[in-house]
This record gives sequence, structure tokens and C-alpha cells, in this order.
Amino acid sequence: MTRRGVMHRRARRQTVSAPACLAAIGVVFAVIASFTGATVASAAPGPKVGIVCTDGVDGPGNNKIFDLTTQTGYISLPDGNTAFMWGYSSGHDDFQHPGPVLCVNEGDTVTVILHNTLPETTSIAFPGQSDVLADGVPAEPEFDGGPASSLTNTAAADDPQTPANEGGTISYTFDADQPGTFLYQSGTDPEMQVRMGLFGALIVRPAMGADYAYNRSDSRFNAAEEFMVMLSEIDPYQHSAVERGKTFNMNRYHPRYWLINGRGFPDSIADNGASWLPTQPYGALADVQPFEVGGGDVPGMARYLNVGTEDYPFHPHGNNGLVIGRDGHALESDTGEDLSFEKFAINIGPGQTWDVIFKWYDAEGYSPTNPLNVTVPGLANQEIGMFYSGSPYLGATEELPPGIQTLNQCGEYYIISHNHALHQITSWGANMTGPITYMKIEPPAPNTCG
Repeated sequence: MTRRGVMHRRARRQTVSAPACLAAIGVVFAVIASFTGATVASAAPGPKVGIVCTDGVDGPGNNKIFDLTTQTGYISLPDGNTAFMWGYSSGHDDFQHPGPVLCVNEGDTVTVILHNTLPETTSIAFPGQSDVLADGVPAEPEFDGGPASSLTNTAAADDPQTPANEGGTISYTFDADQPGTFLYQSGTDPEMQVRMGLFGALIVRPAMGADYAYNRSDSRFNAAEEFMVMLSEIDPYQHSAVERGKTFNMNRYHPRYWLINGRGFPDSIADNGASWLPTQPYGALADVQPFEVGGGDVPGMARYLNVGTEDYPFHPHGNNGLVIGRDGHALESDTGEDLSFEKFAINIGPGQTWDVIFKWYDAEGYSPTNPLNVTVPGLANQEIGMFYSGSPYLGATEELPPGIQTLNQCGEYYIISHNHALHQITSWGANMTGPITYMKIEPPAPNTCG
């Protein structure tokens, strides 16, 4: 069993509202208040936590049609800086990072129409998809008198000096015949354009249903507990050069920021669509119920994607995951034998996707009537965290010492998850700010606290 924070003797409890927290501990914790029950205006529809799907428009037959537009904009970084980015937006919406999560069903014919507003040609490649068409003919690399300038067909650049040339449009089509988790990204000068932000996630639901990862009965998961872990990186010198229209020597590329779902900690644990992150719509908090062993429960699901240049060893504390698929392929033999394996740290390579099911359950069943057999240290020997409820037991709250503020409302547990390459959980040297999130364990039902 994983237990939170620290224990301490009973004293006066001071649970503060989100506005009071902000006044006391500063703007940095505003992002934390959103998921502990405070009401925050949402900039995007969909659930507060978990995957927010862009479903596209239904076309003839099983055709799903998506319009994506290249845009430029800025994102906020945890150390107070901003980064100039490129990105794909849904329809003709404003810039967002990362691109929309495209959700389709196995057997759908998927059409993605790209509208280019950038000052250079660009494209979309769909790794893992076969027989992709570009404007109705087989997609193929483009050449410019030498090596391939693009891995697939491109949309023309926008020329601000020529009003008649407002950028090109190209349509890609493929059959989603393989369920799983995939990336989509620029196929044009990907070393530069993908790192500038031209990427997103594609989820193909299997024929067995939206609560299965693959067409296997043992890949079922709780649809209310499906989460995305998209890991990426930024070299601010590259982004600054592109913003100023300068060239950048990619041999000097060196990441200084690492992000999860386009955010760094603590923004990563704010709600989807948090109002103060208008261009970064996707949070990374995993909010789950305790798994009841033998009670008919089904596990949660995490979809890991690596858009960076190095391995990302993601490390959910206190929670082994069962890896059931990689790169859109179920882990099974040619005869259908289950080849899934349990993993504590999910070491995702560049360009890879991993599908992992997981569950949290109270193995020991500790409670006030089944207490921990430990001696609680004195208050002088404790450090009380902001997520602590005053009690080590799930669903229990107790009084806290005078002057202590907590963001815990219902006795929930918070378990940290982060990249285990520790240099990656920084923002230009500021520690504990990169791809970090939490798993929030809700108290068992009935829970009327929050």
C-alpha cells in the first residue's frame, strides 16, 4: 500500500478555500486549487481530468473528417518564461499545444484536412497507419534536388508579402484498421517542425468497444479512468530563433524544458481547460477510485507517448502498470498468447507509444479501526505537506496544527508520478517543475465530503 505525506499528532485543523490559499501561498498554487474542489472557469468542453477527445465530423459511411490548421502562439512555462510555438489547432481555432487528441473507431475512414498558415511548407505524417492518401493519391516523400525535404506531401507556405497566397491546403485519408495509441506529427523537416510543436495524439478505439484498448477481453479498462501522458521537450534557443526568423543550428539543440501534455508542474495537475492556461488545454492529473479486489472492478488506462529525442523513464510511485501494447500493437504472440508484462517505470523511447493498464487498491486496509503499528514522531520532527489531510487513512481528516494550510478536502491520497531521469523534471534548472503529475485516490463511496 502507498501512503501519503507524513503523520502528525492531532491539533487544530485549518482547511482553507482556494481564494484563501492563493492569498496565502501565491499564484503558483492556483493551478493546484482547481483539482481540489475549487470552481474554475473552463476554457474547453469535456471532462476536468482525463482525455479530451476531438471526435471530428461524420462524413459519408464511416468517414471521420477533421480540419487542422497550423497556428503560432505562446505557452507558459513553470519558471515564469514563455515559449513561442507552432501547433495544430482544431478547425480554425486559435493556437493550442499540443494538437487536438483525434479519437476514431477501428474501421473508420479518417480524413484530415490540413490548412497551412506558416511561412514554410508543412505536412502531417501518421506513423503506424498504412496506405495513406494525400489529395486522393498515395502519399509519398517530396524531394528538392537532393535528400527528401518532406516524408509526405506538403501544404504550401503562407506568404505574407503576397496576399493572394494565403497558404496551402492538403487532405490526408487512411483507414484506421489497427486499434491503439499513435502519434501524428509534421513529416516536413521533422527535426525542426516537430520540436516546434507540430504533433498530437491519435487514438483508435477497437471494434470490441471504447472501453477496450485492443480486441482482447483482458484489455478492458474503466472509461472514466483513461489518461494521456504525452512527454515532450523544448530548447528555448531554437524557439527564440524561429520566432525572430533566424536560422538555428540543430547540432546545438539541447532541451532545457520537459513537459507532460504540454505543461510543466504545477500547471500539469490543473484541470483540463484551466482558464489561466488558454493555449495549454490538457491536464495530466489521474483521478481514480480504489480498485475493489474481487468486486468486479476494471482497471484504469494510461496512454504514454514520447515526442522527444531521448528515453523518458516515467515513474508512477507505488503503482506497477501492466504494459499491454506498444506502438499500436497488442503484446501478443502470433497465436494470440498474452505477452503483456508488469513494469514499475515506463521507459518510453523517442517516437514510441505504450498502452498501460493499472489499478490502485488498499492492500493492507489500514483505517482508524485497523491502525498503523508505528510511533508517530513529534511535531518538531515532521514536515507537513500541502496535500495532507491530517490523517494517514483514506477518507479520514483530522485537525492540523495552527497556521498549517491544506489543499486536501476529503481525506484523499495523492501519489506523485514523474520522469525518473531527474534532469528532466526541471525548467532551465528550476527543480521539480517538469513532467510531474499526481494520481489522486478518491475516498471510497459513499463520499459526501466534496
